[in-house]
Amino acid sequence: MDEAAVIFDAETKVAERPADHEAELRLWLRLLTCSTLIEAEIRRRLRDAFDVTLPRFDLMAQLDKAPSGMTLGELSRRMMVSNGNVTGLAERLVEQGLLDRRASPTDRRVQLVSLTAEGRRAFRTMARTHEDWIAEIFAGLEPDDIEALMRLLAKAKGSARKAMSGETP
Repeated sequence: MDEAAVIFDAETKVAERPADHEAELRLWLRLLTCSTLIEAEIRRRLRDAFDVTLPRFDLMAQLDKAPSGMTLGELSRRMMVSNGNVTGLAERLVEQGLLDRRASPTDRRVQLVSLTAEGRRAFRTMARTHEDWIAEIFAGLEPDDIEALMRLLAKAKGSARKAMSGETP
């Protein structure tokens, strides 16, 4: 039997028995739906209340944790986006007076960015409001529900990490 026939047969076998992983697929879709709904609502609220995008908020959150500043490369890695995306976000925040940009003292080719005093005040106001929004979104859950979800999501995260590293459960 040639390789193409084996692959086709394996694909056909999965297609013929979609219920084999029905629970896992439903779980994946439920997690994705929850994440998408919450993210869309946070994006809307940030835009309406502060005229800021979620990526700008996220960049400012990273810089709030690093008062001495960070390189654009560090921001890119922490935010898991391209250098180009971070550069564009930083440029707009510099133009708004919320970020300061300066050359690194150890390497003049590297730019460090940090929140200005105005940027730190603006971010902290947004962060307090954001925290209230998150509490509101999860207000329908009891503390025990949250604890159980955290435990189960930690287990799911571990399972996903094992799958990514090629380990078998």
